[in-house]
Amino acid sequence: MLGIKVVQQNNVGLVTFLGKYARQFESGLHFYIPFFERVKTVSLQSQPLALPVQTGITRDNASISIQVTLNYRITNAERYTFGNSNSIQSMAYQVSGTLRDIIGSMDLDDVLNSTDKINTKLMQNIGDLTNTYGIMIERVQIGDLTPSKGVSEAMENQITASKNKQATISEAQGNAEQIRLNTEAKNAAKIATAKADKQQTEIHADAAAYATKVQAEADQYRIEQLQAALANIDQKYLNAQSIDALKVAGEQGNLIIVPNDSNADYGQLATFSKLLHKQDQ
Repeated sequence: MLGIKVVQQNNVGLVTFLGKYARQFESGLHFYIPFFERVKTVSLQSQPLALPVQTGITRDNASISIQVTLNYRITNAERYTFGNSNSIQSMAYQVSGTLRDIIGSMDLDDVLNSTDKINTKLMQNIGDLTNTYGIMIERVQIGDLTPSKGVSEAMENQITASKNKQATISEAQGNAEQIRLNTEAKNAAKIATAKADKQQTEIHADAAAYATKVQAEADQYRIEQLQAALANIDQKYLNAQSIDALKVAGEQGNLIIVPNDSNADYGQLATFSKLLHKQDQ
């Protein structure tokens, strides 16, 4: 009487005869001898594994907790099953130890800012664990990196101090910029006022100069016209005008003004004027 065993895809069957490994079944239909043979199925599919939170000490003596997840698959079912009592746990211990070594070779700032670098180093240092545990790690992912409470407080204080310092610098720079802008604005206003005053003064000066020029031209024109008119007047007209002026002066008082060159002819006019006034009285 034979037993029947169906091995699914991506699985293998490990056959033991009276407790000793005998052969391996690939996926498909197989027969075995019941009671004498046992068949254990082992999955070859890729599987995720979240390791317990790891604690490491950095090169600068800072304690940090690290979350690690990985993907692995069984590459040698016989070694995986019979080579170790717990291959998964043994693999996890090796990954944890390698990770602590990597963390211990780095400063805290590098650890916090270099997760990709840590992943690469971890994969390189672990290598293929097929010959040891029958397992190959396909991928390692570093999760949250959490410094210890004391380190976190120190980092927060440092960040706060850095922010306060930056805020102070920014405020000082802002004040300096404001002062500079105000000074430039005041200087610009003074320059604009000075230019406006200068322009206004120039306008007034130009206007005064133009007015003086116009007045001078008008005076010159009147003088030229008067000279032209006097040049066309004959001596008889001038004498007649002088006589009329003397007559008006004689009517207003006892003083008569005559030209120097006519004193001989008009010297008796004052006496004649006095006689006329006595007769009227």
